[in-house]
Amino acid sequence: MSAGQVTPEPPFLAACRRRPVPHTPVWIMRQAGRYLPEYMAVRQKVDFLTLTKTPDLAAEVTLQPIRRFGMDAAILFSDIMTPLEGMGVDLDFDPGPVIRNPVRSAGHVDGLRVGDPEESVPFVMETIRILRRELPASAPLIGFAGAPFTTYCYTVQGSGSKTFIEAKAFLYAEPEAAARLLDKIAETTSRYLSAQADAGAQALMIFDSWAGLLSPRDYRRFALPAVQRIIAELRSHRLPLIYFPNQGSTLMASAREAGADVIGVDWRLPLSEARSVLGPDLAVQGNLDPAALFAPRDELARQVDRVLAEVGGAPGHIFNLGHGIERTTDPAAVAFLVDRVHEQTAR
Repeated sequence: MSAGQVTPEPPFLAACRRRPVPHTPVWIMRQAGRYLPEYMAVRQKVDFLTLTKTPDLAAEVTLQPIRRFGMDAAILFSDIMTPLEGMGVDLDFDPGPVIRNPVRSAGHVDGLRVGDPEESVPFVMETIRILRRELPASAPLIGFAGAPFTTYCYTVQGSGSKTFIEAKAFLYAEPEAAARLLDKIAETTSRYLSAQADAGAQALMIFDSWAGLLSPRDYRRFALPAVQRIIAELRSHRLPLIYFPNQGSTLMASAREAGADVIGVDWRLPLSEARSVLGPDLAVQGNLDPAALFAPRDELARQVDRVLAEVGGAPGHIFNLGHGIERTTDPAAVAFLVDRVHEQTAR
């Protein structure tokens, strides 16, 4: 490259900003994980929590899918619950998140503190700094956190659940305490994501895994304001911001108001319908059903092409799954997916 020549913007970052791209960028949620044999080789040596807190190892597993598949973005290996320990939440994994002291009272809410990421999770920032040195320029690093409502669900419920009935009941039984808890989580999350940006993350994603538990009215009351606050506070970093309201087909009109640059769409809603609600000023991310990766190659190709066709050639599409990859997925199917997206969209 000659002196003074500007380095081309990576396709992922360009797509986030709805700019022209040489091909549709692709990455997949949970791409660094247990479907990869090289990841499992690392996990045989350490438990999950130790892995997230050991920068060299967390960086290594973040890099694994980039090396194997040539993804257009890397996503930090961590967990949505990580910043909550700094609030005074007793967190463990068995194998999913377990809160030993779930928050069930106004007094407990008031006893929680707003977490300081540099003090409570310095290992995350060190992992990011390692990754920025090791990642190729073509694969920007995505930092992330759970949305306040989603992390609230675990904090009150105490563990994973299909219904999160204790968490939802607390919203109605103790609305003022629930609001204070959501505010504290929002401030902690905002500081956490800001610290990731300062450490070198090139885009930030907010996972609202349990947004679909709420009706549109309750979503606007309980979940959306906290997300809007975080995104507004992150704008000073001038990074692309992605918001993923899982199972959010009924929430798209409200999610449009979150303030993000990109909205993640799960597989339940065609991208054409999502874009008609979201409008032309937002990029979209998604949305192949993870189960399609178990199909024969010709069928997988048809499913990939269908998702691409739903976009209709409009700028601002990041190819992804409609949720995280399943642990029994064949890595060869992922390689086929990445190659298919790149080949079909090369410009």
